[in-house]
Amino acid sequence: MANTPLMPKATAVWLVDNTALSFTQIASFCKLHPLEVKAIADGEAAQGIKGLDPILTGQLSREEVEKAQNDPNYVLKLQGSKVVVPETKRKGPRYTPVSRRQDRPNAILWLVRNHPELKDAQIMRLVGTTKPTIAAIRDRTHWNSANLTPSDPVTLGLCSQLELDMEVEKAAKNAPQPMAGEPTETLMPVEDTTSEDAIAAAFSLDPSTPVKREEDEEIDADAVFAKLNSLKTDEEGGDEATSDEDETK
Repeated sequence: MANTPLMPKATAVWLVDNTALSFTQIASFCKLHPLEVKAIADGEAAQGIKGLDPILTGQLSREEVEKAQNDPNYVLKLQGSKVVVPETKRKGPRYTPVSRRQDRPNAILWLVRNHPELKDAQIMRLVGTTKPTIAAIRDRTHWNSANLTPSDPVTLGLCSQLELDMEVEKAAKNAPQPMAGEPTETLMPVEDTTSEDAIAAAFSLDPSTPVKREEDEEIDADAVFAKLNSLKTDEEGGDEATSDEDETK
């Protein structure tokens, strides 16, 4: 069908009425039978069909028509269309091959963890899934959640890197912007962290000097032994009192 002109019968009507081409040449160009072209010329066929100019639509050039009129054996050649018609995308969820369908939960888990800014509709477009499945994986109520392993959908072949980048960029644009005056945590500039003052402050502590801790404080040996002696004396006193009570009994 790629070598067939648009609206073959309408094109044949125009060629019959406006050129001196033979029936065979017109039939060969329009992919019709020569007898059908003859019937068009006799008014027995294609009645009420308005002729379509193939030169105006860019399917033939005037030079090509003149060359064919001068040579009855010349075969007309269809010119390529200069307008590229984009393919219409089918509405609905993305088709996923049967061999890849078991990988979709792993891809959804990867997207939920690594790109939480993506909406459910974007994840559905990327891997061809449903909202209940995304909600089950996000809430860890999926029947196989214990065995799921996060996997990049690009590596799994469920979508292309370009499609993933476009969805992430779109989600970043739609993300709420921080309110004016709200402090944002950012890294310090390189000039501040590599300045002489910053380096001097970072290395101001002498690494050879150990940090003094509470457990490293000096212990008074005399106080420790005095406390032990007092405890020992109390124990001996308690034993003597117990023995006196036994003798009394």
